[in-house]
Amino acid sequence: MELQFSFIIPVFNRPNEIDELLHSFCSLITEESYEIVIVEDGSTIPSNKIIEGYSERLNITYLVKTNTGPGDSRNYGMRHAQGNYFIILDSDCILPPEYLKAVGVYLSKKYIHCFGGPDAAHESFNSLQKAINFSMTSFITTGGIRGNKTQIDKFQPRSFNMGLSKEAFLKTGGFGNIHPGEDPDLTIRLWNLGYETALISEAFVYHKRRISWAKFYKQVSKFGSVRPILNMWHPETKKITYWFPSVFIFGWVLALILTGFDYYQLLAAYILYFVLLFFVALISTRNVIIAFQSIFATIIQFTGYGFGFIKSIIILKFSNKKPEERFPDLFFKNK
Repeated sequence: MELQFSFIIPVFNRPNEIDELLHSFCSLITEESYEIVIVEDGSTIPSNKIIEGYSERLNITYLVKTNTGPGDSRNYGMRHAQGNYFIILDSDCILPPEYLKAVGVYLSKKYIHCFGGPDAAHESFNSLQKAINFSMTSFITTGGIRGNKTQIDKFQPRSFNMGLSKEAFLKTGGFGNIHPGEDPDLTIRLWNLGYETALISEAFVYHKRRISWAKFYKQVSKFGSVRPILNMWHPETKKITYWFPSVFIFGWVLALILTGFDYYQLLAAYILYFVLLFFVALISTRNVIIAFQSIFATIIQFTGYGFGFIKSIIILKFSNKKPEERFPDLFFKNK
């Protein structure tokens, strides 16, 4: 089957990000046919002027709609796209030149209806972005749980870098209205329909993650809050590893309490972990400042996710209301 790719990119008030992303498209090394579908999701700061500057170099379809969230906006873009294979990106990503070539080579050898690609930190990113990228992707933090190069199936793609066939989109109806969590929810529904997923490790993107420490905590807290909802919807996907951040944080609190009773072994184990994390980050980033920031980023990640996870479990267990009613900030209302 001849592949015709459609890149689906929702955007909300971030024209500068679209500029950087479209600029990277201009450097793609590929013979694959593709279009770019940008969905303006109710923005008050539109990207139309930026897009006009690329109209002669790139095949872009620009769609404008009311704000219904990223999941519904991706569905909207896929319904209006011309291709038979969709590649979904976040607006804060940058493509390396070999990206589409890597996707085309993989799918020509082993066609799969859904794939995910990893993310990396570009050399132009600031130290905060690189530290957060490390904490989100490293094997020593939660990156190992999310998937690695040896994982060829049962990989849960993330919607900042995700491929989906038109057939799979039509069968599933696309993304749900939960956010975050719409990508693993879609993946699980794909599995239940018999579709496979895979990681294409060479198809990575530079994920800029333009967030502060406070925004990062809020983001990972939502990640933790969403997981028990997904476990309730799809109980067959429950894993003990989802408890690790919560156990880590409560263990840290216990370690501090035990020092009052002259028991320091548990605290020493945590200090050893942070030292190991520092050196892994130092080797990975080759920057002392980023290595120190990576420790702080990991603590924020575990704390936000861990408390969000436990809080969500308690609320779901002792409430008779639907998740949409208990967690309205995690759901968009489609219009």
